[in-house]
Amino acid sequence: MRIPEDLIIPDAKITQYLLVLKARNDKSRFLAQAGFTQENPEALRLAIQIQAMGKEMIEEKSNEYGTFYQVAGELIGVNGVSLSVVTVWLQRQIDGKFQFVTLKPN
Repeated sequence: MRIPEDLIIPDAKITQYLLVLKARNDKSRFLAQAGFTQENPEALRLAIQIQAMGKEMIEEKSNEYGTFYQVAGELIGVNGVSLSVVTVWLQRQIDGKFQFVTLKPN
């Protein structure tokens, strides 16, 4: 199974989670290695879309919200640095659409 083109990436996941410095489970420093910052959130959104499009998904688990999938691949940074990541997606139970949940270093 592959993620369709009409995937959903909520703005808050980018600007209020991934690119925010956190004391625990911080992803902003990892992403900064590839040039992703609060000043260019759209670049990260596009890189996540590109990382996921057309790749095979691995089913992880299901719950009342839907089915979670992982997609492994490279996130290409604005500075040309490539980060090996796994993105997590939820195929929503309510409408079948795929929504971005998070990413983690691979």
